[in-house]
Amino acid sequence: MALGRGGAAAATRAAAGAQLPENVVRVPWALRLRLQRGTQRRRRGQEAAAAAVRPGKLLLRSRRPELSQPRWQTVGRWEQPQLVSAGWKHRKAYGDYFQLEPSQQAAPALQGPPPDAGQGPSFAEMGLRPALLAGLEALAVGRPTAVQRLAIPALRRGRSALCAAETGSGKTLAYLLPLLDGLLARPEGLPPAGSAGPPAPRGLVVLPSRELAAQVGAVAAALCRPAGLPVRGLMGGGAAGGLRRQLRAGPAGAPAVLLGTPGALREALRRRFLALERLRWMVLDEADVLMDESFAEPLEEILAHAPLAAGAPGPAGPDEVRTQVVVVGATFPTGLSEMLRKFTDVGRFLTLGTQSLHRLPPHVQQKFVRLKGQDKLPELLHLLKEHPASGGAVLIFCNSASTVNWMGYILDDHKIKHLRLQGQMSAAARAGIFASFQKGDVSVLICTDLASRGLDTSSVQLVVNYDFPDTLQDYLHRVGRVGRVGSKAPGAVVSFVTHRWDVDLVRKIETAARKRTGLPGLDASINKPPPKGG
Repeated sequence: MALGRGGAAAATRAAAGAQLPENVVRVPWALRLRLQRGTQRRRRGQEAAAAAVRPGKLLLRSRRPELSQPRWQTVGRWEQPQLVSAGWKHRKAYGDYFQLEPSQQAAPALQGPPPDAGQGPSFAEMGLRPALLAGLEALAVGRPTAVQRLAIPALRRGRSALCAAETGSGKTLAYLLPLLDGLLARPEGLPPAGSAGPPAPRGLVVLPSRELAAQVGAVAAALCRPAGLPVRGLMGGGAAGGLRRQLRAGPAGAPAVLLGTPGALREALRRRFLALERLRWMVLDEADVLMDESFAEPLEEILAHAPLAAGAPGPAGPDEVRTQVVVVGATFPTGLSEMLRKFTDVGRFLTLGTQSLHRLPPHVQQKFVRLKGQDKLPELLHLLKEHPASGGAVLIFCNSASTVNWMGYILDDHKIKHLRLQGQMSAAARAGIFASFQKGDVSVLICTDLASRGLDTSSVQLVVNYDFPDTLQDYLHRVGRVGRVGSKAPGAVVSFVTHRWDVDLVRKIETAARKRTGLPGLDASINKPPPKGG
């Protein structure tokens, strides 16, 4: 009996199916065709997306090419870009990554003034005294950076100010040079050596850590040495007698400039080892850290001892004694203006800010990797073993002292030479650790955010955020450890993203990078009115 076309096909499929083993899964013909059509549509979509990305240098490089963003592409202010990190809270995102590519070679702080302004003034053309110029020569400092060109002329006029600039931009010299110049303009104010009463400096710099105080103190000493201005550092961690010895150390008598940490300064004031009635200027460096709850109370007590109310900024006669207040930082806390308002006229502060403030550094490569917590350590060890010995120093950031200590034991097991720095160490244990790292004795430093503020890390070329930072401010400070003024190479940053709350911050960073805007929620103004009812 003859079979029709349909019957023959059915018989053929039945005969073939009868010969298949029992463990083979049969896919219906219609479903197979549907899956093939879906695969073809996805492939065509990916090819179209890849074709839409014109060749050229990238601003953001993604593991998925269709999500990479070339430099020529702009994202509107109100446009929501398609983010690589949009799906990173899902478990299938593990292993995904994206990378912000450098868009320029030099740090923004080293870029020259606008073309119509020529090369900009040199330090000598700014009117700084020859003794300070000699100190700059000893420090091998050439032309001013952007923040120095902005701040030095303004601070020489004697106004209190908020000086806000990106990390690694040269803020230390931006405030030291004009304020020391003011002390040299009135040398008659120096008391004779061995005079009665506690030491009364004319310049005071308050810093949040002993490492930063030692670093800034070394710069201040080099600047002051040709002028004969004595400089002292005041750091706690020892007996009260140690504070007195620090203040009276050296043959030059009482210090003209004092640099200290809040706890040590408060203790010296309480014990009357120190007086501030002759203070001409005060600097609050790394202001966001000084507003931490561990520093806020000592800082307020120091401000209460200084003659700030009598030295409100403004026109002054030749005999008027006034205290100039300069607040310095890359990010600023909201409570700072409320604290200062108790002691001085905050409304008359100048605001000095650079154009790159609160922006991601455009000359530093930044990579974000989505990882499981258990994969972080193998990834870190791979990075350290792949990092060449000639590739500069490495900073590894952790969010807690216990993680720093634990990781130290792990690196010991892997025979990786390193140093550790965290705030729970005793003063004796911390002494000299960062200085040894700066000298290059050891090229790997495991640390908490204690090392992310202000410290000169020009030898560092790789930063690893083993723990992703808790805030956008912390991220900016950490990434600012590479690509600094004086660095030989821009360096790179690698961040491990493990928690769901980390992803929220990464999305904000990626959005700011794609839109080429500053990071959200950061404020550089101190002149805002107090909240109603506050």
